[in-house]
Amino acid sequence: MSEEFSEPTVVRDNRRIDPETGQVRGLSPADAPQPETPAAPTVGGPDDGAADAELDAAQGLAASRLEELQRLNAEYVNYKKRVDRDRDVAKNAAIAGVAEALLPVLDDVHLSREHGDLTGPFVAIADKLEATLARFGLERYGQDGEPFDPAVHEALMHSHSDEYEVATCTKVLQPGYKLGDRILRPARVAVADPQG
Repeated sequence: MSEEFSEPTVVRDNRRIDPETGQVRGLSPADAPQPETPAAPTVGGPDDGAADAELDAAQGLAASRLEELQRLNAEYVNYKKRVDRDRDVAKNAAIAGVAEALLPVLDDVHLSREHGDLTGPFVAIADKLEATLARFGLERYGQDGEPFDPAVHEALMHSHSDEYEVATCTKVLQPGYKLGDRILRPARVAVADPQG
């Protein structure tokens, strides 16, 4: 009993490696996976308004996020500037506080130097102290014969004289000190006003 089939039998070998050669078989164009092509948007179709609405909503959201990011960036820049400025103010205030506390010591050193009482190892110590404070910006000022300036001088004595055409510091009784532009103590002086 033999049966005959009207259609021939087709056998497909889907193995990737050829059993006879051991090589990888290439895929036939029919067997290669086909990429999916996205459906083309329909223009003027019923969902055209919905797509525009979604696009507008996305653009609005992006614009608001960008504005928020720019505002946060500006706040951070301002915060950093404020912190740097506050740090400088605190540093200068600390230096000024130490310098003001040392003014009586500097006055004693200055008077001792003027009277010749500063001798021996104390000269080196005094020089180091003054040099260290000068590195931080402390400056002594006030000279005999300079014009009187009420912004930087404090007049303790007044006299009148024909020698001077403007108010002049005739004697510095106590030198002044400034730290940068800040006056820590005005120079205390005797002033001669012009006669007249």
